[in-house]
Amino acid sequence: MPHISIKMLKGRTDEQKALAVKKLTDALCDALGCSERHVSVSVEDFTAQEWQNVFAEEIANNPAVMKKPEYDPKDLL
Repeated sequence: MPHISIKMLKGRTDEQKALAVKKLTDALCDALGCSERHVSVSVEDFTAQEWQNVFAEEIANNPAVMKKPEYDPKDLL
């Protein structure tokens, strides 16, 4: 294990998602020295409206988020 969770706005192609999964998996394996056999990745798409709640609940005040975004999610509406 580790697990990567990707949450993003709807609109990206399956090919873009697959490329992101591959590159993130490779980077994580390189950084942690683990095998890609142990890595899992989930991808979830949200509308800009749905993202408002996800951002508030899972990102804004979450101490586990180690890299905070530098935008206001309301700007996506």
